[in-house]
Amino acid sequence: MAEKEEQKSAPITIKKYANRRLYNTATSSYVTLDHLCQMVKDGLDFVVYDAKTGEDITRSVLTQIIVEEESKGQNLLPISFLRQLIGFYGDNMQWMVPRYLEYSMQSFARNQEQMRDYFQNTLGGMFPFGRLEEMGKQNLAMFERAMRMFTPFGAEGGPGEHAHPPQGAQPAAKPGDHSLDDLQKRIDDLQKQIANITKTKPEK
Repeated sequence: MAEKEEQKSAPITIKKYANRRLYNTATSSYVTLDHLCQMVKDGLDFVVYDAKTGEDITRSVLTQIIVEEESKGQNLLPISFLRQLIGFYGDNMQWMVPRYLEYSMQSFARNQEQMRDYFQNTLGGMFPFGRLEEMGKQNLAMFERAMRMFTPFGAEGGPGEHAHPPQGAQPAAKPGDHSLDDLQKRIDDLQKQIANITKTKPEK
């Protein structure tokens, strides 16, 4: 029984050939990045291997999908966030960023489902777009503020930085003050703020 469940949950294998064509071994057919994008949205897990070397290139292919979607005008990644993310490459806090982003996105996904269920069950599917946009902006501002908070030199400030942190935000840590416990506490505090926003009922 356990073996059958493991087989069902095994990710689909996609092979990428030298001509850049992607081959879905489960359906025995060639696919495009758009197909893989839809598979992600449908919750289908897959891994991509270089057909010649056998190297796992899933990360680079998923990054390609993001670039393609962004080029279509569906901009989910603000320029300020991209700059901050790039700034972490080679930084001594780089090791913390993947874990933090994964934790944040998982939490956001849970909150998203709670919002979706609330609107469907209480408003009959009528989404108050204005309220959703406001909540999205608040979540984004909080997320970007958190990224600045984790920057090693964030406490010193720079051009355009406020002398005092926004209301409700934790003060940025000084260089050398970072610890696992402190970082985890900051993540938990941020998550509580996001949860409070999503629990706010939209005005009628």
